[in-house]
Amino acid sequence: MEIKQISHFTPNFVIKSFGLTPDGQMVEACELTNKNGAKATIITFGATLTSLQIPLKNNKLVDVVLGFEDLASYIKSFELEGSPYFGSTVGRYAGRIKNSIFELNGKKIPLSTNNFNHSLHGGIQNFSRKIWTIKIVKSGENPSVTLTYVSPDGEENYPGELRVELTYTLTEENELVLEYRATTTEDTVINLTHHSYFNLDGHEGSVLTQELQIPSEKMVEITNEGVPTGAIVPVANTPFDYRTAKLCPATIDNSFVIDNNEAVVAALKSNTNHLKMEVKTDQPSVHIYVGGKTATELVNKAGVAYHSQSGICFETQNFPDAPNQSQFPNAILKPFETYKQKTIYKFQEL
Repeated sequence: MEIKQISHFTPNFVIKSFGLTPDGQMVEACELTNKNGAKATIITFGATLTSLQIPLKNNKLVDVVLGFEDLASYIKSFELEGSPYFGSTVGRYAGRIKNSIFELNGKKIPLSTNNFNHSLHGGIQNFSRKIWTIKIVKSGENPSVTLTYVSPDGEENYPGELRVELTYTLTEENELVLEYRATTTEDTVINLTHHSYFNLDGHEGSVLTQELQIPSEKMVEITNEGVPTGAIVPVANTPFDYRTAKLCPATIDNSFVIDNNEAVVAALKSNTNHLKMEVKTDQPSVHIYVGGKTATELVNKAGVAYHSQSGICFETQNFPDAPNQSQFPNAILKPFETYKQKTIYKFQEL
């Protein structure tokens, strides 16, 4: 395998091959390393985070995201019922769109159905399955990689050619920063997010022993198929009240409303290795997900057999089904506008 290492003053990023798709397209992996020894690996298939290794005081590294060892497993995972979307970039529209249809400028636009009767995470040929291009890699302090993808007009029946840019930065404060930008040639809808399953203890075990805190006072009400009813409801006196930290639930698939984008919007803490993750974002909600299928049929990292409680997702995004809910935050992107999104995952040992 040919390895290309590029650096200025410090060799803190490496680009190498991650394999070939069945039709012969090259997938690259970019590894970023900060001064503390933290390492993030991103592949061009789905602009996916395959590994995030955080250093502990005992000089050990803990990989806090689930994933696969090889490209074939990532590709095959999308053929499974309940694709896990391990570490991927989700689009054009993250979350569910009710009945796989929305109206834009008086025109009804049908979408692919892939979740009950609804469209989930951008449809069948979504951004998580596309080959992105590495545009820029920056070495030195706070190393970063910028990936791009051009979604053609009509892809998954979404209007407009959409040009997307995503920058992953690994800061010297052990933060993983994700910054998205997108422009369109026609009015369209957009909602991008990141879909890593986090486990602060590594690949083995369960997140059920880890503490979850979500300061939100309100959440998006949903049907039994996970589609918003249009109502925003309080979390008080419900099982979804995580304003005070408590153990992670065995199953959850809900969007929490963010009222203060300057504050931490969610946190996860391990009582085993005393590692804590805090999430900050400029988005209207954070969608928390635990449960479902996690592709035990495939070979996971280090040969670990994942299960439904192996990891927890913190999907920072707009509300699901916002294109059909006029009272929800705007999801329409117009030509000559720029979609922007920023999310930070910060790690510290307590």
